[in-house]
Amino acid sequence: MVEIIHEPITSPDAWLGPDIQNDARWLYELTRDDVAELDAALEGVKSAGAEIPFSAEIFPIPTFGTKLDELVSRVSDGLGVILIRGLPRERYSDEECALIYWGIGTHAGRPVSQNSRGHLLGHVTDEGKTLNDPNARGYQTRNKLDFHCDQLPVDLLGLLCLRKSKSGGASYLVSAPAVHNVLGAERPDLLEALYNPFHIDWRGDHPDGGQPWYDSPMFSAHKGRLTARITSREFMESAARYGDELALTDVQREALNLLQEISNREEMRLQMHFQEGDMQFINNHAILHAREAYEDYDDPKLKRHLLRVWIAFRDDRRRELAPILAERDAFVRQGGIPKQAAAA
Repeated sequence: MVEIIHEPITSPDAWLGPDIQNDARWLYELTRDDVAELDAALEGVKSAGAEIPFSAEIFPIPTFGTKLDELVSRVSDGLGVILIRGLPRERYSDEECALIYWGIGTHAGRPVSQNSRGHLLGHVTDEGKTLNDPNARGYQTRNKLDFHCDQLPVDLLGLLCLRKSKSGGASYLVSAPAVHNVLGAERPDLLEALYNPFHIDWRGDHPDGGQPWYDSPMFSAHKGRLTARITSREFMESAARYGDELALTDVQREALNLLQEISNREEMRLQMHFQEGDMQFINNHAILHAREAYEDYDDPKLKRHLLRVWIAFRDDRRRELAPILAERDAFVRQGGIPKQAAAA
């Protein structure tokens, strides 16, 4: 029998955006000593000639690392989001930023593959694709993205802003438990529909020889704790290319529409405008993220560019997931999305 949460969720990650918009708990400003320690670790990596993926031992941050562990705890067991600000972006090349961010990520957990190209450090930038392409992922476009979790149930999503867009591109976050509470109050019938499996397109990232679509519920519960697997609508609409029986039902479509409408309410969402050097980390089980469309510069050297990591926690910090998510969780434990033999 499927476990469904009917009572209002009151955990720390069940927040309303306006209530925490100016809350210092999700913002950490790097100190001069923090930056100095990151600089020293960077120089050590460069002197050793180490390349990504290097291990945490190659990037020692003993003092900041202790702070980082506490910040990650705020993501896993608190509000579910942290923004680390104050990295002097102008001081570093793109390659040096990547080394710093990778080093920080290795101290937070284990980075895993984000796509069929086997990328452990991803690049969120407009590749000239649109979401009308059934094999495109949102991070390859400059389209508006609806509220969603990333494709695998990794524990931590991380972004570092290398360059901002010419205009637009604001980051929006919303608490999945808070949205769940509103759904339960307004339409409990549609809430229950979200606990049942949806057919979802891998959009080209399926393992070699594997089925190009998979099933997953949007919400699941295990031992009273909610996990969200909200997927962008395009991934479910395009699943029907593999058979009419995979198309969304009317009830599923209505449930998704209401979920997005609730998430976009001003009284629900938290808004962030990235500064260059900002590092955002969110709980991929509890926080939904969205992005407004953006206008980019014509000069490729000025285009909006974020670095991305998917991080799996060590077992003692990992969230225990419902059995229905076992297949998706297995990919995380095995290193993320498998690299395809033909992938570039």
